[in-house]
Amino acid sequence: MLYLIAEAILAHLPAPLHRIALRGAHRVRKAWWRVRRPSLEGCRILALDEAGRVLLVRHSYGSPDWMPPGGGMKRGEDPIRAALRELFEELGCGLTNPRLADVAQDTLHGAGNKVHIVIGQCLGTPRPDLREITHAVFFAPDDLPEDLLPALRGRIEVWVLGEGQEG
Repeated sequence: MLYLIAEAILAHLPAPLHRIALRGAHRVRKAWWRVRRPSLEGCRILALDEAGRVLLVRHSYGSPDWMPPGGGMKRGEDPIRAALRELFEELGCGLTNPRLADVAQDTLHGAGNKVHIVIGQCLGTPRPDLREITHAVFFAPDDLPEDLLPALRGRIEVWVLGEGQEG
């Protein structure tokens, strides 16, 4: 219930204040994860354009590195539904033919993190919400930016190029 109240308040803040609130909340969340070490579950979306380029974003909080859009899954939520929800909330676009490409396990600030990798064709023009997401750009899989989230280096190319071979 507290989460819903906070979400409603944040939704009405001007974007600059919203970004400040997100940065503060993220610091608290990271500290909590380091102490509590929960099991997290989320999704990352590999949204491809017509040229086969992958959509990467920069967040207003956390890591300054480029990464695919995504986020946490609600308890019991289907990974593909979560991916569609996150993509729409953050960038106002959709995904056609979404498929689960992989499930990766990693650690995020001390918490176990199960990440469902969903891939599909981007539907519409991604428009950063300028609250959580500040930039959204398509990159060729063989020409990803140097400041890509290190845990994803080498993996995005495999997921995207593997997808092209299945079709």
